[in-house]
Amino acid sequence: MDVPLQIAVVQFGPRTDKDDNLASIRRLTADAAGAGARVVVAPEYAMFTAPKLDERVVEAAEPLDGEFVTGLRAIAAEHAIHLVAGVAERLDEPRISNTLVVAGPDGSLVTTYRKLHLYDAFGFAESDVVRPGDITEPATFTVDGVTLGLQTCYDVRFPESARRVVDAGAQVLLYPAQWVPGPLKEDHWTTLVRARAIENTVYVAAADQSAPGGAGNSMIVDPMGVVLGSAGDRVGFVAAGVDLDRIEQVRKRNPALTLRRFR
Repeated sequence: MDVPLQIAVVQFGPRTDKDDNLASIRRLTADAAGAGARVVVAPEYAMFTAPKLDERVVEAAEPLDGEFVTGLRAIAAEHAIHLVAGVAERLDEPRISNTLVVAGPDGSLVTTYRKLHLYDAFGFAESDVVRPGDITEPATFTVDGVTLGLQTCYDVRFPESARRVVDAGAQVLLYPAQWVPGPLKEDHWTTLVRARAIENTVYVAAADQSAPGGAGNSMIVDPMGVVLGSAGDRVGFVAAGVDLDRIEQVRKRNPALTLRRFR
């Protein structure tokens, strides 16, 4: 590519006011698009986050043709970008789907991903109110010749899940997250995000919530594990370029994908 594809991760702290959350996404997306981003990634549960994951998120859930996703599609169309965000998708049962949606520059719903690995760990039980996604073909989409693949938060602890998306052609892994703070959790986050980039020789763009619901440290990492930008603990965005030549150069130096003996 003559010009690297610019990707931005936006970091903010969603609450229980869906209109306010959408307004935050609209403002941060405008800032990121104004800086040249063609793909903008918002956190997991960007639509609705309560202090505790309980029946409130089920009551707040919407279908994918509801007001919130419609609003995301309008934002993407306004700025002619691809916008990725996590929503609570309504189901015909007293649980939700933790769903990522990708809104396209024409205002369409490009693709979706329903979280496979639920956060039943560290004293939490996401499966009490969330139905795990079905195992389907990896969710990917392409922008300016770059293929991006979708994962969510706790999925980052499962390297085989990321490898499957890379084997489907993804050159960038996107991880919207609500990475709950706690002892060593921030260290786990930064280590795992960089590991998924290094072992797969791909870019990783991870968009976490800021405090109080998330640990922050939204970041973009290159195929050698170099952190190209991190939001730290602030509300805002970080952008970086995805260069396919960089991926090719790294894979010549570190041909781990071709040398592996287990597929």
